Amino acid sequence: MISIIKDIINNTKRLGDIESVNPVPGDASPSASFKTRRAYFYWTTREQGSFEWFRGIMDEVAETDEDGIIKLHTHCTSVHKEGDARSAPLTILQSLYYAKHGIDIISGSRVKTTFGRANWREAYERIAQENQEKRVGVFYCGMPTLTNELRYLAKDLSRKTRTQFEFHKENF
Repeated sequence: MISIIKDIINNTKRLGDIESVNPVPGDASPSASFKTRRAYFYWTTREQGSFEWFRGIMDEVAETDEDGIIKLHTHCTSVHKEGDARSAPLTILQSLYYAKHGIDIISGSRVKTTFGRANWREAYERIAQENQEKRVGVFYCGMPTLTNELRYLAKDLSRKTRTQFEFHKENF
């Protein structure tokens, strides 16, 4: 998944350079062949240290993705979900530090971490709302236990919304 995000960043940088040097109105630009218009990346991990693997690319996305093509979401499941009284002090500290420094205390990056597990139905519904009448590929890499839920939501929301979700699972 990291290589896909790096590829999107590199393509948008390259196409941005080409178009700024030689803009031709009405001409088929190289960006027309680049089909990715938006990517939602969700990384859920139990261990805070796992975010270190990806910190550099998260910061690169935050710094260079001026058009907001890549939406990064990180979740740390070893901390109680936001709103839970047990995580309130950490949530307050995280918010204050992020507001002052622009760095998340959990991931160490510019991407603010959400505590607890992702609400996948809510995520799919938001993506469907933002991408009506479009086809959205869902690519999952992770534990088999989440596969069924994500596949079900892709089918369910494809029927209930005007967005077509296509689920793909990476196998090792």
